[in-house]
This record gives sequence, structure tokens and C-alpha cells, in this order.
Amino acid sequence: MRASVSRPPTPDADEEMEPEPTLQEIINIKLIESGEKERLKELLRERLIECGWRDELKAQCRAFTRKKGRGNITVDELVRTITPKGRAMVPDIVKAELLQRIRTFLMTDSS
Repeated sequence: MRASVSRPPTPDADEEMEPEPTLQEIINIKLIESGEKERLKELLRERLIECGWRDELKAQCRAFTRKKGRGNITVDELVRTITPKGRAMVPDIVKAELLQRIRTFLMTDSS
């Protein structure tokens, strides 16, 4: 005699539906579709270069690499170590400018 196969219960039709996108996902989609995300990324690049953030981050990468030794470090390890520092170093004025640009985009887009 053969044993029955244990199967998970069949999901209801309601459970098969994809979850509603979050507000963050909706905003991201609008930014991408309009091309605004690329414009914001370019603005961020410019502002970070202007304020010296990029040079400071390069210096931190070099210092970390010297400390650990070139042969003893992976790119992943460098990224894991430097990313939190880099995020913390972004000037508040740059963050505020980007946030304002996103708000303006959303206000004009929803009209």
C-alpha cells in the first residue's frame, strides 16, 4: 500500500493576488517612467562633487585599503565598510535639495 503524499493546502484566489505596491514603489516607478530619477541622480553627482564628498570618500577608501593591505581586501568588504560612512557624510543641504525636488515633482505630477 502506498502512503499518501503530504501537500500544502491550495491557496485561495485572494492569496494568489500580488500585494499592492507600497507608496515608495509607486513613487520610484513614477520617477523612473518620467526620467526624473536620472535627472536627480545627475544632480546628486554634481552636488557631491561640488561639496568635496567624492574626494573625501576616495581618501577614506585609500586609507582603508592601505590599512588592510591591497591583497587582503575585497571590493565587497570595501563597499560594506565605506558605504555607511559615505551615507553619513552626505551634507544635509544636499539631502534637503533632493527631497525638495522630489516633493516638487510629486506635486506637479499629481495635478
